[in-house]
Amino acid sequence: MIAATASNVVARPATDEHHDPSFAELNLSKQYPTPSPESVTSFAALKDRIRHHYELASDYYYSLWGEHLHHGYFLDPADTKQRAQTRLIELLLERARLEKGLDVLDIGCGMGGTSRFLAKHHACNVTGLTISGKQVEMAVRLTTDEAGVDVANKTAGGAIKLGSGSARFIELDAEALDQHFPENGTFGCVWISEALSHLPDKKLFFRNAARLLTTHGKLVIADWFKAEDLTLAQREADIKPIEVQDGMLLPPLCTQSEYTRLAEEAGLQVFSERLDISQDVAKTWDISWSLIQSPALWAFAFSQGRDGIAFLQAFRAMRRGYANGTFRYAVMVFQKPVNEGTKGDMG
Repeated sequence: MIAATASNVVARPATDEHHDPSFAELNLSKQYPTPSPESVTSFAALKDRIRHHYELASDYYYSLWGEHLHHGYFLDPADTKQRAQTRLIELLLERARLEKGLDVLDIGCGMGGTSRFLAKHHACNVTGLTISGKQVEMAVRLTTDEAGVDVANKTAGGAIKLGSGSARFIELDAEALDQHFPENGTFGCVWISEALSHLPDKKLFFRNAARLLTTHGKLVIADWFKAEDLTLAQREADIKPIEVQDGMLLPPLCTQSEYTRLAEEAGLQVFSERLDISQDVAKTWDISWSLIQSPALWAFAFSQGRDGIAFLQAFRAMRRGYANGTFRYAVMVFQKPVNEGTKGDMG
């Protein structure tokens, strides 16, 4: 698929207070303007802010969205957000042509929704990683509840049996994979959904993924991107409000072609061409905006300091970026070839 650019995307209808009923109904965002940006002194400091955010907000995320924290893939007007979210997992499985029964590393697993899906419905043995200890606790609890776990359901290493597969969860910075998983060729699949955009050192991630994959193993990615060839004005208006200085606590966003370049530099090959599904996932943020129209939520966010309000305000920026075609969403799959050699291990 041709990568989306600012000139070839199909724009969605504008979303603002003149077109969107939610603004007229309860425009809380104007009551809580975003304070001036806080400087980020280092990527380590950014990770601390991200960790704190999830420690604080994960319970609320679960109350809003359930077990999955990723976008929904809306193909039918009747799709619920839960059905759309599982559709996204199914799309990734389809694009990857993933064999059943693989050992899978699910990076940025959140509360374990995808890990459980892959274990239960695809017989995979999944190791889920998250930077948040709170999310590990929630993932373990939700998994044991779903499994009806008892001693017989538990396997060595803390894994919990689900159907013919299993899931276990570890609190780990995804940029420390080499320390926790020193062995090469450990996983048949590395799965990362909407987490790679949060990692500062993406070159390191692709290098680690290539090293950890078995021969023919798949790297499965779903993520957010900026469109190709944006003007400075477009970046300032639609991209900067969600990056490192603002609500989504993201390092500078990449384009889809940059991910392809980084994967190939790490020794991986394109297995499934990148597929831009921006128009089919954008409804996620319309639903999200509706879900956060709670005065108590905004007051709580305000009490937590700048990051809380900036996060909620960023919902508007996300919707605007999708509407303008400057913010993109795509899925892509890479594979470790035979005789990949040592590229994945090189510094």
